[in-house]
Amino acid sequence: MLVGERMSHPVITIPPDMPITEAVNLMRREHIRRTPVVEGGKLVGIVSDKDLLNASPSPATSLSIWEMNYLLSKIKVEDVMTREVLTITADTPIEEAARIMADNKIGGLPVLTDDRVVGIITETDLFKLFLELMGARETGIRVTALLPDKVGVLARLAQAVADLGGNFVAFNQTAGDDPSNREVTFKVAGVEDPKVLSAAIEPLVENIKDIRKSRV
Repeated sequence: MLVGERMSHPVITIPPDMPITEAVNLMRREHIRRTPVVEGGKLVGIVSDKDLLNASPSPATSLSIWEMNYLLSKIKVEDVMTREVLTITADTPIEEAARIMADNKIGGLPVLTDDRVVGIITETDLFKLFLELMGARETGIRVTALLPDKVGVLARLAQAVADLGGNFVAFNQTAGDDPSNREVTFKVAGVEDPKVLSAAIEPLVENIKDIRKSRV
């Protein structure tokens, strides 16, 4: 899966000379938390709601409301935006985008094509994808188990589920307890009784950590 399939587009952008008060109102109206800053069709920065709020006077200030509004009207987006922006392209693998965001502790990445902003991928987009990968909106039996890290184990597991008339609606794997195994979490539709599924797969796994019937 590539970023272009999951990014938000068309993306809302703002100019660097926009007053931060206007930017705050725009982001609230559009229900967004960050937006690329574009000038002359080129990306020049990115600004988040935190950047804008941090530029506002403290609630403990002695300034009057008129004084605060006057000062805020003088602050532009370019005064608070991040200028060194990490970007990706639409053909970047989605997991690479997630890695960049996690490693750099950022919540979004502008997506460029020929130096033009064509979208943005955010933590919200990745969270929605996570829900799909985990089958969170699908009914079925959810299983977490440790599998030996050996050739053919997954094939035998899939065959055991198929023999019961079941079908995988979600499947993912992560590191196990040690290098010899993998932890898998999957959801199966078409099998009604968790005990029946447990009995079928138990000979193939090292340990069934959790098994339950989930409903949306």
